[in-house]
Order: sequence, then C-alpha cells, then structure tokens
Amino acid sequence: MRIIPAIDIIEGKCVRLSRGDYDTKKIYNENPLEVAKEFEDHGIQYLHLVDLDGAKSKHIVNHNVLEQIATKTNLKIDFGGGLKTDKDLNIAFECGADQITGGSIAVKDQETFKSWLHKYGADKIILGADANNEKIAVNGWQEESEEELIPFIQEYQKEGVTYVICTDISKDGMLQGPSFELYKKILKETNNLKLIASGGISTFDELPMLADIGCEGTIIGKAIYEHRISLKQLENYILS
Repeated sequence: MRIIPAIDIIEGKCVRLSRGDYDTKKIYNENPLEVAKEFEDHGIQYLHLVDLDGAKSKHIVNHNVLEQIATKTNLKIDFGGGLKTDKDLNIAFECGADQITGGSIAVKDQETFKSWLHKYGADKIILGADANNEKIAVNGWQEESEEELIPFIQEYQKEGVTYVICTDISKDGMLQGPSFELYKKILKETNNLKLIASGGISTFDELPMLADIGCEGTIIGKAIYEHRISLKQLENYILS
C-alpha cells in the first residue's frame, strides 16, 4: 500500500484542519518545502498537496508552492483544491503535478471532469469522493450534495475512473481512526478500484489494517504532524 503524506496549504503555510473547518486551522510549518523534503529524506515517494485557499475561492491559488516542491524534490504529487477550469488544470500540470484530484467539479460540472478524464487519462485524474454520512460534500466540504457516495463512484468508474480518494469528513483530523467499514463497503461494491483512504488515521497499526482491506494507498496528515506516527515508522513500512 502506498503511503501518501498530506500537506494542506493556506496562505503558503502548511496547516491542518479538523473536519474541514477553516476555523480550526493549525499552522505546523511556515515552509511546506521543508516538510516535503523531510518526507523525501525518509524514503517517501508520494505527496498529497491540497490548496485550501483554492478550495475556498474556487480557483487554483497556491500553485507556486506546488511548483517549488515539484522542482526541488522528486516526490510524485497529486494536487487538489479549487481546480474548476481547464486553465486551473493546465496550471497544476505545468507547475509539476503528476496527478490532480477533482472533487467538487465532479459533482457540479460533470462534463468538464469527464473531458479531463478522456483527455489526460485515468492515471492522471483522481476522483475526490469526500463524504459525510455517505453523501458527497463539495466546496472545501462547506456544503453537502445529494450525491450518494457509492453510486457516485460507480458512475465515474463507467467513465474510466480508477483512482478514488475517499475521505470520511466526520473522521478527518480527529485522530480517532479511519472508516474501515466504509472502505470495506466501497471495495465490496466496486471492481478494480484503486481506493486511497483518507481521514482519521491515528496510529501506525491502522496502516496494515487498511492494506488488508485492499486500499491501494492511504493519506496521512495530522497523525504525522502530531507525532502519533513517526517518519521512521513510515520509512520502515515502505522498506519492508
């Protein structure tokens, strides 16, 4: 299972939120590049980079942070937050993103999201399926849609989607463990899905459990920053 640390960006700084609430913002480092380099130094190859300013303002904002990390590390970056137009997407790829994650746009502008899938291919475009009570949430999780989580994923699989990041918003940033049952349910009701678990990871022991369920990757955020999981543990897991 791939280990994918997260860096969330507000005003160019590395932050974390709880349950997507911007009022809970906690700054962990003024320099995201420094954080990314530390990940790389411990054998980590992947990074989930989220432009929270972009998610709120509905267009890409922190592309300079993306470009800095992409040019000064060898991390394979998936980038999300505020990608709403072809122009946003072009900026993200030009600044060094290996993949992009589309969440709100996959709900609100399906034709554009589908066009990205067909133009760039399923290896480049990740479906962001972030949910509360199995309903898809949009706009930086500020709003809940009527889309049911599993049918939403199934419909996009018909369009060729293979990578899905699923965050249970109720778990995100709470350090109370991930949604094992939800991920089991998703994998049971879909075929050949590369499911990336996100939200709630709190201890190292949860990682092999997610791998056993069949998750292709897991995104880890606050557990690293709060020293619940050490980079050395992750390094040993990757090497094992």
